[in-house]
This record gives sequence, structure tokens and C-alpha cells, in this order.
Amino acid sequence: MIDLLARRPSLSPEELIADLSPSARFHGVRFENYRPNPQFPSQEEARRSLQLFLQGAQARPGGFRLFRRSRPEGRGLYLDGGFGVGKTHLLASTYHAAGGTRALMSFQDLMYVIGALGMGRAVDAFRGHDLLLIDEFELDDPGNTHMANTFLGQLMPAGTSVVATSNTEPGALGQGRFNASDFQRQIQGIADRFETHRIDGPDYRQRGTAPAQPLAPGEFAAWRARQPEVGLAVVSHRDLGRLLIDVHPSRFARLLAGVEALGVTGLAPMPDQNVALRFVHFVDKLYDLGLRAAFTGAPLGSLFSETYRHGAYAKKYSRCLSRLSELLHEARADLAAG
Repeated sequence: MIDLLARRPSLSPEELIADLSPSARFHGVRFENYRPNPQFPSQEEARRSLQLFLQGAQARPGGFRLFRRSRPEGRGLYLDGGFGVGKTHLLASTYHAAGGTRALMSFQDLMYVIGALGMGRAVDAFRGHDLLLIDEFELDDPGNTHMANTFLGQLMPAGTSVVATSNTEPGALGQGRFNASDFQRQIQGIADRFETHRIDGPDYRQRGTAPAQPLAPGEFAAWRARQPEVGLAVVSHRDLGRLLIDVHPSRFARLLAGVEALGVTGLAPMPDQNVALRFVHFVDKLYDLGLRAAFTGAPLGSLFSETYRHGAYAKKYSRCLSRLSELLHEARADLAAG
């Protein structure tokens, strides 16, 4: 069994940008297997807008590079919608359908790359890219606002096109997190670079199902017995929280290297927001990597305080709870199949 607590992974700045592509959960997604909710036409419209975006850029041989010669300024397309409407599926589908040099990463991962490399080296690292795909674009603080505006302001005029997703309309980025009026010019500078498409609809992960809750001890024991020991890691929530404080979030994927299934016991409320946000980012990585996971302990609705769930980072917490619920549904489906 894998001892997760013994790991303290290292990651060079170069390794941060070595493989910015769809994670395991999204390797097989394509425009063709996106399933829009027929009650919300904006989902099908978003798929079509992305396909037209690519067709326009790749209308002649040479893809994005030839398009850049005829129109130097990179294009921007922005998908705004709540969590669970398929934005990441569409973003990964765009990556698979596009030609040229491209990269897909979360906005938070981009901030980590810029922080590790410095702005100049980060811009140089992506300067030759035809397309950047940035998931969950959000401006949590003034520093991120400035970095995002500087980064995009140097790449897009030189010809790099950008597709971004977010839960917030681009003109409203940063609101509720800091005094956005003080940074409105930079926020508006970001917004002006994108054509926006709204995607409506409920969370598909909960479509037709009730939110899942942690496994009972007997369920967890049965789930654990089904996992091959060589790829299994089991850790208490308390110990995991301490580990995530010691490991930089940019290294969470490396922390999970070789893990095929993760069991977390004793989920408990997280009154410290720093601990809670680290856990949220860890769940994002766990989910994106497509790993099997099971949890025991407190109900999901009790993990984050009401002040957090309705505060500046409310959408982060809601997305985390949605993904935890899906992972638990998958764990129970695994048990039922056995």
C-alpha cells in the first residue's frame, strides 16, 4: 500500500509546464460525446461556438499559425456558467480537436506557473503556443488580477488565442473577493479580450440523483477490500490536512503519482479556511486525475462553514462538494458492480 504521508514531492519549474493536457478523466472526451441538456439550448450553442472558433482559426492548412499571419491578434472565447454544466468537457474537447501547439490548465495552475517561473519566463514559455485553454478562470485577489492581465496582455496581441471557462462573467471577475472597483481597469482589460458565451443548466453530476454522503464503515471496508494494494493509499482526513499544508498545491498531482485509489477516513468540518481551500484544490486534482476514491466521516454539507460556502470562494466550495458527491456515487457503483 502507498504511504502518502511519507511523500514530499519536488517539482522543477520546467516540469510545471511539461504536460499541460487534459487529465485522465477527460482523455476520452470529444465534442461528439458531449451530452447537452435539451432543456438548456445554451449548452449546445456553446459546443457549436467552440467548433466554429476552431474552424475559423484552422480554415486553411497551417492551423492557428496561418490564421495568426492573416490576423495577428489572438482571439478569446469565454464560457461562463455554473459548475456541472460540462465546461471542462468542452474545454478538453477543444484541446483534442485543435491543431498546433496548445496547453490546457486550470487558472490556479497558471498562477502557480507564473509564481514559479516569474512573469517574463512564463510569457516566454507560452509565447510559441497557438492556443491556451484555461479552466475555472477566477481572480481571487489583486495580485492574480495583475498577473492575469499582464500575462494575457503580452501573449494575445502576439497571436496566442485563449479559451477560458469560469463561473463568473468576465466583467464581474474579482467581485466579492476584494475591492474590485480599485482594479476595474485591469479587470475590464481582461474582459475586453473575450467573446462571452453563457451556459445555463443544473449540475449534471446530480442530474436525477440525490447528493451522496460518505460511506458507512462497512461500505468502506468492502470498497477497500476491492482495491489492489499496490495502488491504494488510505489516510485520515486530519493527517491529509496536515500533509496538504506542507506540500505546495502545484505538487498535488505529483503527490498522487502512482495512486489508483484513495481512501480518506474521518471527514470532519474544516474551520480554518487555508486548510479548507487546500483540500478543495486537492479534490480538484483527485477528480481530474480520474482516481477511485472513497470517504468516511461527517456529512458533506458540514465540511465547510456557512460563512465560507456563501462567501468570496462559494463557487469553489460548491464545486468541491459536487465532485465529492460524484466520487462517492462512483465508489458505491463500484461496490454494486462487485
